[in-house]
Amino acid sequence: MNLTRFLTLIFLISITVKAIAQQDTTDVDLKRTPYELMSNYYNNDFHPFKKRNIYIGMAFGLEDKQSTNTIGLLENIIDGDRLNYDLLLRAGYYTGNYGMVGINFKYYQNRFAGEVFREPDTLQSNSISRGIEFTPNFRSSVPLTDNERLSFFTEVGLTFGFGNTLRRTVRDLDVVDKTYSSDFNFRVGISPGITFFAMENFAFEIQLNVLGYELQVRDQKVNDGVESREIRQNVDFNIDLLSLNLGLAYYFGSKR
Repeated sequence: MNLTRFLTLIFLISITVKAIAQQDTTDVDLKRTPYELMSNYYNNDFHPFKKRNIYIGMAFGLEDKQSTNTIGLLENIIDGDRLNYDLLLRAGYYTGNYGMVGINFKYYQNRFAGEVFREPDTLQSNSISRGIEFTPNFRSSVPLTDNERLSFFTEVGLTFGFGNTLRRTVRDLDVVDKTYSSDFNFRVGISPGITFFAMENFAFEIQLNVLGYELQVRDQKVNDGVESREIRQNVDFNIDLLSLNLGLAYYFGSKR
């Protein structure tokens, strides 16, 4: 047997052994339950927070509320409808293991229409607010399980926001007041949260605003009057469940 035939024989034997091994692996996988297959996926080389991974996330909020004879701080709502929604998009890049730099973009719109009582008048009120926010941030993740499927994270972000509000009130059927305001918002905040991988690289995220400093500047004008400015600064440290954000994320490069 010459060298060429010997090498050809070795090559054919190696291909046959590899095919048999793959067939055995396939047969084993077919006998596994979906839970076993998913557990095997997360236990073998799954690293969602590894350096050079890419993070994409989104969250959506919607509030549709109807109020009747509701007492408020500045006015009472006799009968009104409120529709608020916001869309949050996230992107990030892991510059190191468990450390990510990212940016968030948020668009929101709040609308109200109804009848309100403001001492001493009953008014027909319509208002709409729109705005955008940009938040550069840094996130640090700490796995809570060996396979990193459940983890805790802390996010520090700087938020820059711009928005405007138009409000129209009518009293005595013919007296109309229009109020236009523009807002600038700056915030430094710390937001902890939990990440849970539900299926492969898809994860559910829960995030809560805990600590922050906020600066708000509002320029407002009523009809053709003189423009006014209000500057407000807030420092907050509380656990407010109303600020709880739920979102869905995808981690590129988790299986490498």
